[in-house]
Amino acid sequence: MNIPQTNKKRIVIIGGGFAGIALAKKLRNKNVQVVLIDKHNYHTFQPLLYQVATGGLEAGSIAYPIRKVIQGYKDFYFRLTSVKEIDTVNQKIISEIGDLYYDYLVIATGSKTNYFGNKEIERNSMSMKTIPQSLNIRSLILENFEQAVLTKDVTESNALINFVLVGAGPTGVELAGALAEMKKAILQKDYPDLDISKMQINLVQSDDRVLSTMSEKSSQAAEKFLLELGVKIWKNVRVTNYDGRTITTDSNLTFETATVIWTAGVQGAVVFGLPASSLVDRVARIRVNQFNQVKGFENVFAIGDIASMETDKFPNGHPMMAQPAMQQGRLLGDNLIQLMSGKKMKPFEYNDKGSMATIGRNLAVVDLPHYHFNGVFAWFVWMFVHLISLIGFKNKAVVFLNWAYNYVRFDREGRLIIRPYKKKSFITFTSDEV
Repeated sequence: MNIPQTNKKRIVIIGGGFAGIALAKKLRNKNVQVVLIDKHNYHTFQPLLYQVATGGLEAGSIAYPIRKVIQGYKDFYFRLTSVKEIDTVNQKIISEIGDLYYDYLVIATGSKTNYFGNKEIERNSMSMKTIPQSLNIRSLILENFEQAVLTKDVTESNALINFVLVGAGPTGVELAGALAEMKKAILQKDYPDLDISKMQINLVQSDDRVLSTMSEKSSQAAEKFLLELGVKIWKNVRVTNYDGRTITTDSNLTFETATVIWTAGVQGAVVFGLPASSLVDRVARIRVNQFNQVKGFENVFAIGDIASMETDKFPNGHPMMAQPAMQQGRLLGDNLIQLMSGKKMKPFEYNDKGSMATIGRNLAVVDLPHYHFNGVFAWFVWMFVHLISLIGFKNKAVVFLNWAYNYVRFDREGRLIIRPYKKKSFITFTSDEV
């Protein structure tokens, strides 16, 4: 990897997400050598991926170069690669560009979509965890409408503009709301020769309410907002299969659709090499103690979504969200310095600052530790929190200007098919249909 040899302790961080970046900032100009590794050269602000997928923002406004984050950091290095294996016996990582020895290893690889073992759903549906995946969804949505105006078969046309979102957590709810707003104000102008009223947005949830991790009040408000926007909500329904055309469920309900977006769950993005005893099988997270040390190791740590710190309050680990990841990253930065100085480390305690979700224009729900509110004020709170959380002044400015423009014009000008998504053709056109 061409990392200089040094007498300093070497800390290797795998992952440039919320946890990895928070840790990197804490280790700035400390008396250590830090190597940050990621398969992308940018940090992604994942809470706004759905806006890229629906044309509200361009990808560059929610991404920030990792090398720019660490500019000026002494003895700090970034390498663009994927880690294939961790060799804990020899204290090294094995990557696509070579091996690297570590004194301390921090795994911050985040999470990936959980299909619960259903390979056919995984093969035929869309997920939204990365910028490329969001761009694929945006392209597919627009390509579906372009195909719909070409076919004379009403059944095929309806299937092309029937969207099914599986999972009514924050991602599913926000994406459903954004699609509903596109239907209401944009698509009818873009496709005047298509009956946009037949466009369906179906939100399928296996639980008995949407936003099941938030308060009952927020859940009820979000459902009310979605129904008013025209989203069809199917609760207590579990999707069992999707063959690229038909969704089957554990009830008699089926959907004919060309587009299924899977937001029903996530699991840890585990790197091969850790013993099975260190992993939680059901969600592929890494077991850690109160100091984020991987069970069985003193110099290997895991933070963020990949880490499962089981406590009385969080028996299944902390929520797989940005706040726990950033808080763990910041604390671990301090603890690593303490550890190397022979001092005691501080145990992690999650400070729950609340959760929120936006459903659409002037519509959002917010849960704070002692307050729950929704509507216009919640929407402004949601925007403010997300704006200040973005990395880089330019990104903050671009996102704010885009939101202001979209609000005034009720438009989403990012609906561009920049990179066509190559999916197995849903429709075979005959010559007289084209």
